[in-house]
Amino acid sequence: MATPFPPYPHPPPPAFQHPQQPFPPFPQGQPMMMGMPPAGMYGGGGFPSGQPIPMGGPMPMGPGGGPPPQAFYAQQLPPTAFPMGMGGFHNVNMGDDYEEGNKAAPGEQFSDTFSDKTIRRAFIRKVYSILSVQLLVTAAFIALFLFHDGLRAYSRRNRGLFYAAMALTLVTMLAMACCESVRRKAPQNFICLAVFTLAEGFVLGTAASTYSQSTVLLAVGITAVITLSLTLFSFQTKWDFTAHGGILFVAGIVLFIFGILMIFLRNTFPILHLVYACVGALVFCAYLVYDTQLMMGGNHKCAMSPEEYIFAALNLYMDIINIFIYLLTILSAARGEN
Repeated sequence: MATPFPPYPHPPPPAFQHPQQPFPPFPQGQPMMMGMPPAGMYGGGGFPSGQPIPMGGPMPMGPGGGPPPQAFYAQQLPPTAFPMGMGGFHNVNMGDDYEEGNKAAPGEQFSDTFSDKTIRRAFIRKVYSILSVQLLVTAAFIALFLFHDGLRAYSRRNRGLFYAAMALTLVTMLAMACCESVRRKAPQNFICLAVFTLAEGFVLGTAASTYSQSTVLLAVGITAVITLSLTLFSFQTKWDFTAHGGILFVAGIVLFIFGILMIFLRNTFPILHLVYACVGALVFCAYLVYDTQLMMGGNHKCAMSPEEYIFAALNLYMDIINIFIYLLTILSAARGEN
């Protein structure tokens, strides 16, 4: 009567060898085959002495010609091998090449690397933490220029500081948007973002000082409500706005050309200035939804890499700031301040 084959220990103990190390030769190695054995080879459910077994690779015989002791499996089987049916084992380790080939890049197809909920949630928390600090610094600049009469008068007398801050804002924004090494490597990414935020806060504070306090505060309140509403909408809706990035890009170009024309037609057609501000607010509201879903990943067509937290925070910050500027323009036009 054949000696019964010992059960495979499951789950595997931690004393396994590395899966890439070859099995050592065995003293009584027998040729073995992959797949299911012929019918009737193992009568009675055991392995007869000296018969091939369906696991691949040579295998020793135990005492008396029977199967090897159970300790053989705990020492020789690879850690990623798990039984699949009766015919062999399935290796679930896909290797480093699989992981490297599935890393998501900015704007590319969403991959399995970023689909992990833990990574995505940590990425979103980091982005919104950075964004919150940026908005608080900007709000502090606006409040300082709005309620401090001496600082307001100083900013109006020294317009060169305004243009210098605007130039610094443009340079740092282009550096983070175009240079991957600047926005990904710490601490230069945080330093560049801090310089950009301070310069942008100074520009917005100086610009807000030319409006009345009630108009600025109303614009801030409306911007906060719109931002919160669109963020919640982006997290809950099933519409994928990341699939329409081309349309938003064209709308941004049209808005840019429209803005250049407004430099020459503002005094001739005042109503066009109000139309331009309304269109700009709508475009950047759509951009806010787009950038939020781009950061979320999930089932959306495009997703942003978790390493792009600086770039994601910069996009959301610029969307919110542009919504605030266009709302401020609309409210001031409606009140007849300009």
